[in-house]
Order: sequence, then C-alpha cells, then structure tokens
Amino acid sequence: MRAFITGGAGFIGSHLAERLIADGWEVWILDDLSTGSMLNVDALTISSRFHYRIGSVTNEELVAALVDRVDVVFHLAAAVGVKLIVEKPTHTIETNVRGSEVVLQAAAKKGKLTFIASTSEVYGKGVKLPFAEDDDLLFGATTKSRWAYACSKAIDEYLALAYARERELPVVIARFFNTVGPRQVGRYGMVLPTFVRQGLRGEDITVFGSGEQRRCFGFVSEVVEALVRLARTPAAIGQVFNIGNDAEISINALAELVREKTGGRSKIVHVSYDEAYPDGFEDMERRIPSVAKLERAIGFRPSMKVDEITERVIVSMKNA
Repeated sequence: MRAFITGGAGFIGSHLAERLIADGWEVWILDDLSTGSMLNVDALTISSRFHYRIGSVTNEELVAALVDRVDVVFHLAAAVGVKLIVEKPTHTIETNVRGSEVVLQAAAKKGKLTFIASTSEVYGKGVKLPFAEDDDLLFGATTKSRWAYACSKAIDEYLALAYARERELPVVIARFFNTVGPRQVGRYGMVLPTFVRQGLRGEDITVFGSGEQRRCFGFVSEVVEALVRLARTPAAIGQVFNIGNDAEISINALAELVREKTGGRSKIVHVSYDEAYPDGFEDMERRIPSVAKLERAIGFRPSMKVDEITERVIVSMKNA
C-alpha cells in the first residue's frame, strides 16, 4: 500500500508515517514546516519507502502529483494550537478550508480513499455529553475568533461529505480529541507539553482560567492505531468518527500530576484568560468523546491512562 500524508512532518503526521513504514507501506509526505519539523521524520529518511516534499498543501500541481502516486490520502495539514488559532484567524481559515479543497479536488479525480482530519472543536459549546458524531454543533459568536477554527473544520467536513455524495469519493472523517505524545511542542498552546517543559525546568506551571475545566487525552500511538484500522475498514467510508480517550481529568489535576512527576519543584500558578489570550477567546468546561462508534467499527479505542501518558511525555522531553 502507498500513502500520502499532508502535514506529514507534524506531530500526528510523523507518527502515522512511522507506523505505516513499519507496516511495509510506501509513504510520501508534504509539509511546509510552518509548525512541523523535519527532525520529526529524520529517522525515516534512511528508508527507500519514505519520500518527502517541502511545500504548501494549497499548491494544486504538487498535491495532484502526490495524490496520483498513492492508494490512500491522509489530510492532516492544518492550522494547529489554540494560541495560533486565536492570534491568526485569517491564516486558520485560509489554510484549513483551501487546503482541504485542493486535496479533495485532486483525490476526486482519481477516486482515492481520503481521510480528513477534523477536531473536537467542531462540537463547540455543546453541553450534551459525551459528544457523539451525529450531535448538533453549537458555535459561539463570530466576534469570538476562537470559533474560526471550529467553523473552518466543520466546513472541511461538509465539503468532504459533499464530495462523497456528488463525486462518490471514498472519504473518512476523523475528529481528534486532545492527542498527546512525543514530538508535540507547547509553543502553540498545547497544554501537556507546556506543563511538562515548565515542570522539568522547575518553572511555574501556568494554568489558564480556573483549572476546573476538564479534558480527555489520547496517546498518539493509539490514535494512529485507530487511523490505520479505519483505513482497512471498508464500512468506515462515508462516516465520521471521534478518535480519542474518554477518560477525563481536570487541568488542575493534570498540573499537579505533572508537578509531582517532574520532581515537585514547580508552583502551580493560575493566569486569567484575559492575560493569556487576545480578545475573542472562550473556553469550554468539558469535552468528552463518545468512542462507541469507533469501537464498533474497528474493535479498538484509545485507553492509555493519563499517568502513563504523562510519564511517556516526560521521558521523551528529557531525551529530546
């Protein structure tokens, strides 16, 4: 099998490339390195089955040429991280919507199986928990730039499903929930690597807001396992799947866990959202995926405990 991964030098993309190469696939990646890094795939460059191109997912000719080479397309390239999204909403919308349009157009010409990476953000301000794939979506006001990302990814989903209906393109939509693990960086607002970096340095661990907001964290290798299994499941075509761990932890509890596991030298300090982000930020108290549909489809669900996830992230950052 042959795969093309957009955003393949990024966090999830590099782990997916690594897994597919290990499984005997031939892999092409495309990345503009705006948030990804070639260091993430450095170990793969010795393989004759690994190929990379540096460029934008909005480059129609380049994307079309790479789509032509493969059997499966994993479209992971996107604007990432709360900080980047709030600070650069124009970049977020243009990157996500235009990039998906280019990929879907190229894939539709050849009928290639295409995975579209979406996000738990599309559930917006929904309060019916856990979030199920057929639930209504509830976005905040357009004056709040936080929702630019959620809306852009919802448009990606609508566009993909429209291609499925009108062009018979085989598509699968994956809504990721807080995926964490080695190679993830905190500079764009990812909470766990930020906490671990602060804890390892003995710096204050900064919690935004009250810290009582609760989140679920899935380890990247389990998320990749779900993607690989979905790629081998014909019944998944045309479907939307939550991919994440459904075990909750409060951000305060996560900060304390990281503090203890990194030596206990750090203090936990709370910072208001007004201090942390520009105008236009809103947060949600809870975000829990229903993974029942995923488990029915592939016989698997991410389930690694947050203690083990945290320990693995600490080890990886110590060894980086």
